[in-house]
Amino acid sequence: MHKAQDYYPNCPEALIVSFARTGDRSAFTELVRRWQSSIRNLMRRCCSDTTLADDLAQQVFLQVWLKIHTLKQANAFDAWLKRLAVSVWLQHVRKKDALRGADELAEVELAQHDPTSMGMDLDQALETLADPVRLCVVLSYHEGMSHTEIAKLIELPLGTVKSHINRGTQRLQQILAAYRDNAEES
Repeated sequence: MHKAQDYYPNCPEALIVSFARTGDRSAFTELVRRWQSSIRNLMRRCCSDTTLADDLAQQVFLQVWLKIHTLKQANAFDAWLKRLAVSVWLQHVRKKDALRGADELAEVELAQHDPTSMGMDLDQALETLADPVRLCVVLSYHEGMSHTEIAKLIELPLGTVKSHINRGTQRLQQILAAYRDNAEES
């Protein structure tokens, strides 16, 4: 005899979310299976540290388990999950606020960076961005969110979000210019 959770991998997400909202552990396990890679990648892009990203993703899913019963519409799970993930990230950033201003130090490092070095990849370049700038860039380019969605999600003015994305994009282009220059020379 088949159990309901045997069918979960083939069920629509809204149905699984509905079951998880009632405390169904198998449904929750299916949600984690479906979303863990995406959330881990989002966290990795935000922090550039695989171990920390795994820890933060775990915190996200713990929050999902504790709060999923508050989700009003099962079909809004995607946006709700991203809000929780961003909230977990912002809580982490606030805890390490002692490093505020580190982006100014990164400017000095950039000036000293050997532009011919090909060791810096996108993740390392993202790591040089200030936390709020990195978050806006990641949500825009990695998660495909609009500026308005980002502003609403992280509760920043729309102009600030646009500025962060513009500044972050310019900085990434500057850092990664060595890749472009070497490709043109080849």
